[in-house]
Amino acid sequence: MPTESSLFAELESLVTEGRNPRSATIDEASVEDILRIINKEDRTVAQAVGKEIRYIAQAVKLVVAAFRAGGRLIYVGAGTSGRLGIVDASECPPTFGTPPEMVHAIIAGGPGAVFRSREGAEDIAAHGAEALKRANASPPDVVCGIAASRRTPFVVGAVEYARAAGCRTLFLTCNPREQFSLDVDVAICPVVGPEVIMGSTRMKSGTAQKLVLNMLTTASMIRMGKVYGNMMVDLQMTAEKLVERSRRTVMTVTGLDYAGATEALRAADGHVKTTLVMTLAGVTAPEARRRLEAAGGFVRQAIHG
Repeated sequence: MPTESSLFAELESLVTEGRNPRSATIDEASVEDILRIINKEDRTVAQAVGKEIRYIAQAVKLVVAAFRAGGRLIYVGAGTSGRLGIVDASECPPTFGTPPEMVHAIIAGGPGAVFRSREGAEDIAAHGAEALKRANASPPDVVCGIAASRRTPFVVGAVEYARAAGCRTLFLTCNPREQFSLDVDVAICPVVGPEVIMGSTRMKSGTAQKLVLNMLTTASMIRMGKVYGNMMVDLQMTAEKLVERSRRTVMTVTGLDYAGATEALRAADGHVKTTLVMTLAGVTAPEARRRLEAAGGFVRQAIHG
């Protein structure tokens, strides 16, 4: 008779692989009741993330230190986790005006796995290490492994390589901290419980991971001076929507009308930060740029000289 494999036993012990008693008869429910069950479970996710704030804060401090030293934040994941890392990394340049390499993402199976599942790509730890090596991961980079189960070999291999290379390391998982044994600087463990559909970690676990990644990069970018008040001020005017958002930001902060904001942005070569400092401090574009550089990119400090 076949015997249980070690992987079977490991999966059976994971919270993310458990069976949810609250959705046990979902296959018999009406469409509306199916949606209510999903929605009720989803409402628990933000609370689980909230319990991890102290650890997310520790991670943000490491990421900011890396950015200030010229390093990168590198996400490594497989399947849903890998795709979420790619989404977060790809949104940073248009939102915060960062170079594409500043937040980098690696997914098991390579770029093709973004659009078509390649589940077997996650099973070899050495492949994760090789992917990180190809990305030239080294200090002061921070490497963040993302795996709902915390056991994904590709991700574990990458994080272990990063640790050996001297990088600071983070790990985002949706299983309890008490079960976490990897050697990393910060583990972030929002426990969302069993999924509505057993083992489908694209659901609550994926939502929790998305929330945490949003927090990691957004808080880090705020600490890097990419936000003034609660407005994006380093966004790139690469689409009509972003051009109009830039005008609206200048109008909101300075009180200029549409035509005045357009002219001010033109004088600042389309750079919102420079425009704000020029207008609010009453200085030239070169002086505004000098002030911003001296202030480390923070608009508020640059305005006051």
